[in-house]
Amino acid sequence: MRILITNDDGINAPGLLALEEIATELAGQDGEVWTVAPAFEQSRAAHCISYSKPMMIAELAPRRFAAEGSPADCVLAGLYDVMKGQKPDLVLSGVNRGNNAAENVLYSGTIGAAMEGALNGIRSVALSQFYGPDNAGLEDPFQAARAYALPILRNLVKSGIWQDRDYGVFYSLNFPPCPADRVRGAKAVAQGSRNSISFGVEPHFSPSGHKFLWVRGGPQHEATAPGTDVWANLDGYVSVTPMRADLTAHDALEHIAGIL
Repeated sequence: MRILITNDDGINAPGLLALEEIATELAGQDGEVWTVAPAFEQSRAAHCISYSKPMMIAELAPRRFAAEGSPADCVLAGLYDVMKGQKPDLVLSGVNRGNNAAENVLYSGTIGAAMEGALNGIRSVALSQFYGPDNAGLEDPFQAARAYALPILRNLVKSGIWQDRDYGVFYSLNFPPCPADRVRGAKAVAQGSRNSISFGVEPHFSPSGHKFLWVRGGPQHEATAPGTDVWANLDGYVSVTPMRADLTAHDALEHIAGIL
């Protein structure tokens, strides 16, 4: 199996090293793992692509490249330059430092890379490690992802739904904020909503008096509804959420048709 991996935390992120280990084992002895990751952190880049400016790309080692672009840019660079148009069997994005569940899905560069892979007809999976007081201080905060990613990925590759229609399925895995020995299993769940949480801005002033705004998020440990991602993660389960790039509110179509 030939696998392309990327992330949004950057080429030197520890989560990318965890993903390289996972991908190498998944690819097998005769497989290949290609890495194209952002040269610098691109968290919250969502599905951004550098359409109006070029990006520099550098080979750091065999099959390992850094690009001055977004995670989605890195997927495009991998598919159409680095891998010379010989598309991989699988795109993996992550392992993100922090969860990409609930509303975070809409902002996540990790998700954006997997979405770009799916739009190009490649089976794609985003992997994210939920952080919390029970795992953030561990020597390896990614141990839950390391322990549980491989069997889930193997099941998805073997039996998952993928390019079944115009907008194919890609998957978001979120590993719970606990040590590996406390993970209770995996659940197929929907994207949740932490209704009281949104992004905002916090003003700060430089020594010269200029005003700068820092974007801030809300608390991450508010549970979502039963049967959804954060609910499963906080209960000790890996959440597995099938997603599509189709943003149509299909449930509203009939009503809108009736008022036009």
